[in-house]
Amino acid sequence: MKPALRLHGGPDAAGAAQFDFSTNSNACGPCPMAWAAVQAADATRYPDPQYTTLKSALARHHRVDPWRVVLAGSASEFIFRISASVRQAGGSRVHLPQHAYGDYGHAAQAWGLTQASDPDAADLVWACDPASPTGQNHLGWPQNLERSTVVLDGAYAPLRLSGEPALSSSRSESVWQLFSPNKALGLTGVRAAYAIAPVHAPAAVAALDAMAPSWVLGAHGVAMLHSWTAPDTQAWVTQSLGTLREWKRNQVSALEKAGWTVKPSDANFFCARPPEGRDLSVLLPTLRAHGIKIRDTTSFGLPGWARLGVLPPDAVDALVANLKSGN
Repeated sequence: MKPALRLHGGPDAAGAAQFDFSTNSNACGPCPMAWAAVQAADATRYPDPQYTTLKSALARHHRVDPWRVVLAGSASEFIFRISASVRQAGGSRVHLPQHAYGDYGHAAQAWGLTQASDPDAADLVWACDPASPTGQNHLGWPQNLERSTVVLDGAYAPLRLSGEPALSSSRSESVWQLFSPNKALGLTGVRAAYAIAPVHAPAAVAALDAMAPSWVLGAHGVAMLHSWTAPDTQAWVTQSLGTLREWKRNQVSALEKAGWTVKPSDANFFCARPPEGRDLSVLLPTLRAHGIKIRDTTSFGLPGWARLGVLPPDAVDALVANLKSGN
């Protein structure tokens, strides 16, 4: 059976778009400190297979015990591995957000997990905050966060431009927290992620570690995650948020003036719908032919809308000019 096509933003068969609104990467990047660390990584040697120094650095960064740090080849790799682990432990049901990243569902299907509409009836519960594609807070938490495996995907937490997280820091201790800093650092080509396990889950950590391949991270991923914990890197990310807020106000205003409807968002991306009479199925490939890419959100369960990452004013000017010209 032919596998279902997985749709993602970013480069495609035509290469990288000149103005790529289709990803949620930090458009202020790459972070100079993290980029320098990646370039200086020693790729001639294996990393420490136990990742002792890296786990200690991440544990200090999050103020947790090192045993709670689970490294992953990417957020997507972790999504598939923890889905497999839940299934192996006897779980059979998964709860997905109404609008969600496709790999949650792909992993559930691959491991035979059926969807449950009620998060309290699921063995695995996915949450993303801020959520993609909407950029809004996650809704639909189970009443008891410790009854099932709850994973909070924090891919865009460092890129929150407004609002407050859905979970308090104390409540987040009861769930798995998944982090993929490459987005906040503007280095999405470096595949590396990690999760912080809930305080009650040492057995689950051991099971996930047992299911991981040797050297789950290469030298470049190790270098990026080490840099992520450094104060100067964190300061750069914080400083970039002010620029992103300004760019976002400009971008939302420009699209609304062009007749688009824009959904509220707390993140460095948002969903927008073109004016009546503009067909996205025609508009998107036409824009792509002119070096502009935006993300159709049909695969997220939101047909008729597009997700746009926040980009600098010159990219917005190019987008609006093409929209005005009828392209």
